Amino acid sequence: MWQRDIRMVVLGAVLAILAGCGSQTVETAEEAADADTTWTLAAPIRIDGVRTADDGRSLVVDAEVPDGAHDGAHDCVRGLRGELETVERGTVYVRVTYETPSLDRDSGCTGTQRVETTVKLDQPLSSPRVMVNSRDVYTPAGATPPALRRCGENGCDPTPPRCTSSSYQQAVNDTDVPQHTRWEERGCDDTWLVLDLSTRMGPVCGEAGDGCSSSGVSQRWFYRAESTGWRPVTTTGAAGCVGIHKVLPELPERLCASLPPLDRG
Repeated sequence: MWQRDIRMVVLGAVLAILAGCGSQTVETAEEAADADTTWTLAAPIRIDGVRTADDGRSLVVDAEVPDGAHDGAHDCVRGLRGELETVERGTVYVRVTYETPSLDRDSGCTGTQRVETTVKLDQPLSSPRVMVNSRDVYTPAGATPPALRRCGENGCDPTPPRCTSSSYQQAVNDTDVPQHTRWEERGCDDTWLVLDLSTRMGPVCGEAGDGCSSSGVSQRWFYRAESTGWRPVTTTGAAGCVGIHKVLPELPERLCASLPPLDRG
C-alpha cells in the first residue's frame, strides 16, 4: 500500500513539473514575439470626431489608427488611451496616444481602422473649445449634441464680413484656390466684395532676369456677405458690369462700373 502511495506522489510531482515546463514554453514564445516587434508611441493618423458622454463629464474621441496585421503575430495598436492634459483660457486640452509597430514595413500594419477612446473630465464640459493633440479643435457652439463641431482654418468663430484686410484674407481661405494666392480688393460694401486673386505658377526659382520663367493665373471673384463671413458666389474676368450682370444681375453697378480688364499676369 505504501509503495502505491509513493508511486502516486512521484507521478504527481512529474506531472507538475511537465505542466510547469509547458506554461514556461508558452510564455517564452509570447515574450519572443514581443521582443521581435518594435512598438512606437504614436498619435492617431486622423481625428474623425469628438462628442460628449456621461452628461458632459466625458469626451469620446473617434480616431483613425493603423490596421492590417492579419497573420496573427501581433496587433497593430495597443495601449490606446485618451487623457485630459489641462484646461487653460477656456480650452480643454486632450491627448490621445497608443503604441504601434506600423513604422516597420514588415509589421503588416498598412491599413487603417476606426477606434474610439474616452477621456474623463474633472467636471461637465463648459469650455468653448476642445483641442486634441494640440492640433484639432472642436467646439460645442453651433453643434448638434452630443457631437462637437470641428473648427476650420478661420477658427471656431469666423469673423463677420468686413471691408478689412483680415476679412479679405478669410474670404481667400474659403475660396477654392491654391495656397499663397495673392489678392487685390476691387470693391466692397456691406453685402458684396470683389477680389482679384493671382497665383504664381511654374517652377520655384528666382527673378525673371536670372533666366527663370514663370506664369501666373488670375481670377476675379465676387462674394456675398453671410453671418460666418464672405461666401464666394461666382468668378468672371470681364471689365465693367456687362459680363458680371449676366450671371449676377443684383450686384450694384457702383461695384462693377469701373472694373478694369482682369490682369492675366
